[in-house]
Amino acid sequence: MKAVIQRAKQASVAVNDEIIGEIDFGFVVLLGITHGDTIDDAAYLVNKIINLRIFEDDHQKMNVSLKDVGGSILSISQFTLYGDTRKGRRPNFMNAAKPSEASKLYHQFNELIQQEGIQVETGKFGEMMDVQFTNSGPVTLIIDSKDK
Repeated sequence: MKAVIQRAKQASVAVNDEIIGEIDFGFVVLLGITHGDTIDDAAYLVNKIINLRIFEDDHQKMNVSLKDVGGSILSISQFTLYGDTRKGRRPNFMNAAKPSEASKLYHQFNELIQQEGIQVETGKFGEMMDVQFTNSGPVTLIIDSKDK
């Protein structure tokens, strides 16, 4: 399971030009799920993401977590994180989990975030989405549960 975490001043996601999720401050998380990922991978990522100290403290040092600042998460399913571009010019997405598997884990991932007391807004799994946000910093990190 891979997550791209982007620190955001604000963010929203729209489907068919209708905003279905938005946050004022926190993270935009693009989540990719591959074959063999489990709830343990989701739990690892949730713990890592909500406790990452990438917000500034009073001394302007990245030393404060999302939990500490009371931020929210805009969670977007992103199968293209498992795109393979090594051959040719068209990405191969065979490493992305099947939609039935990925959908279940994506929803579990979001539930785990909520259980930690963090507000989570989501896109719509499997739909074409427009995501808009202001990346603060910019700060962007990639976490892979296979690296734990």
